[in-house]
Amino acid sequence: MRIGELADRAGVSTRALRYYEEQLLLSPQRTSGGQRFYPEAAVDRVKLIQQLYTAGLGSRLIAALLPAIDARSVGPELLDRLLNERARVEAKAAELQAASRRLDVLIDLATHPDTESCPASLDPDPSGAQQDRTPTKGANAERTSPRCTPRTAASRTGWW
Repeated sequence: MRIGELADRAGVSTRALRYYEEQLLLSPQRTSGGQRFYPEAAVDRVKLIQQLYTAGLGSRLIAALLPAIDARSVGPELLDRLLNERARVEAKAAELQAASRRLDVLIDLATHPDTESCPASLDPDPSGAQQDRTPTKGANAERTSPRCTPRTAASRTGWW
């Protein structure tokens, strides 16, 4: 099949297929006129490459991993690389979850303003206790706590 048909069937752009070829992830055959020609199995291969990218793996690791997948044998060095990648992805996921919790605090403050106090931190208390919204005092107050100035009636609802 030609590059356009493969792109349509695999759900990627022709540009992505050319990139995979540059990265040695995909090896098309060539017609006598120099056009790329792909076997039927290339559809599944491209989908696998997409899944590996979605899993957070880079081109170099994918290029090393594809022959191991084909051989159904991952050696200890490649396994170590995969374990390190998983640890990196899990750490990033934890960072994103913490960012989501901070956004929850901001949304709560914006939708339920408390004019008497202001949070010292956007990090929720891990014990589940009510967060102290007492304004921070001292020279670092402006830098360490968000502004909790309520908006006027003429402005939109919420705080900031």
